[in-house]
Amino acid sequence: MRTSLTEWLDAEGGIRHVQQALHAGHTRYAIRTAVAAGSVQRLRRVWLATSSAPPLLRMAASINGRAACVSAARLHGLWTIDDDRPHVAVAHGASRFDAAGAHVHWNAGPLGTHRFELVEPVVDALVHVAECRPLDHALATWESALRRRAVDARYLARLPLRHAAARRVRDGASQLSDSGLESIAFARLRRIGLPVRQQVRLLGHAVDGLIGSHLVIQIDGFEFHQDAASRRRDIAHDRRLALMGFTVLRFDYQQVLYRWEEIELQIRLAVAIGLHDARDIRSSGDRTLLRPIRTNSA
Repeated sequence: MRTSLTEWLDAEGGIRHVQQALHAGHTRYAIRTAVAAGSVQRLRRVWLATSSAPPLLRMAASINGRAACVSAARLHGLWTIDDDRPHVAVAHGASRFDAAGAHVHWNAGPLGTHRFELVEPVVDALVHVAECRPLDHALATWESALRRRAVDARYLARLPLRHAAARRVRDGASQLSDSGLESIAFARLRRIGLPVRQQVRLLGHAVDGLIGSHLVIQIDGFEFHQDAASRRRDIAHDRRLALMGFTVLRFDYQQVLYRWEEIELQIRLAVAIGLHDARDIRSSGDRTLLRPIRTNSA
């Protein structure tokens, strides 16, 4: 038994192009009937939506645009820091629309557009993020895409990028960070001239970051305290590192995002008194203590 137009739309996410409905076997008569009954709404004449359609996609359809930048990245499951407003992309020269407070991108990404898309592809979203957001935020989203294999680094390397901001983010992105929070923290430290090596193996476990030879930086993501066993394991590793002469500075989600100046100062104070330098620490005789897992390409 064929499902109704309304049921089909709900199963398809609540919103689809008229041509997609016709290709699925629904007739123009069925479309007119559903619209007249109020179960389906027409947007910009070519989009059909039910009450289950996400507000962001309804708004994008109503202005003949697409969810873009951080809004699209979030819909693709990437790590983002939003600026509390939707981002949409419209064709260059588009007019007569109300963006309702959204941030409008007046250009398409490298892949361009097609008429059935309401969310721009990952590659376009990454380019818009690089051009729109602060460098450290953009790096976090790009590295999230690489980490999740939503895009291939070799493809990004071949992609022609018009804007210097996008090229700068591409050049700085790596696959070493385990979270967007790490991407942000270490990008900020490198920006002030503190070289950080990532994913260095110490006493059998990788640490998030290492400055010099003995200053360990650990970044705990938002979910850190939800896993008690992992927390105990990490703290036990901190103790072993301390016994071997390392200094461990551990920071959490709230501190990185909302108290960064305090973190930066503490790390600089630690470097100023030589906690990153092993020259004043008696050698353990174990030359395998410091063993990089991967080469930092950033």
